[in-house]
Amino acid sequence: MNWFWWALLSALFAGITAILAKMGVTGVDSNLATAVRTTVVLVFAWGVFLATVPARQLFQLTGRNWLYLVLSGFATGLSWLCYFRALQLGEASRVAPVDKLSVVFAIALAALILREHLGWQQWVGGSLVVAGAVVLALKG
Repeated sequence: MNWFWWALLSALFAGITAILAKMGVTGVDSNLATAVRTTVVLVFAWGVFLATVPARQLFQLTGRNWLYLVLSGFATGLSWLCYFRALQLGEASRVAPVDKLSVVFAIALAALILREHLGWQQWVGGSLVVAGAVVLALKG
């Protein structure tokens, strides 16, 4: 499978995640819900790694790898804390599209930090994502 199919599966599971998270956050503190979810992800991710990759590869990580992966972990944690709080306060059908503005932020940061060239597809697609998020977030 190429990157597109993996990304599509990621989107599918993220959509399922939004619904399950909304159901799971009802009546509990959003930070507790995030902690439970994160623990499950931690155990699951390590289980997949240990079942599919030789453990010695863990020692192949460089200091740079560790730095960026740890920073990415902090960003993920902050994202999840904010997302679960938003789900607790709002409707999943409105929260999830706004959360997907991460696509636009990723495009912009890829251009600024990674120096990726943005073609017309990124500009048009990013604009459509913003427009879609705004329309879906509006109160009906």
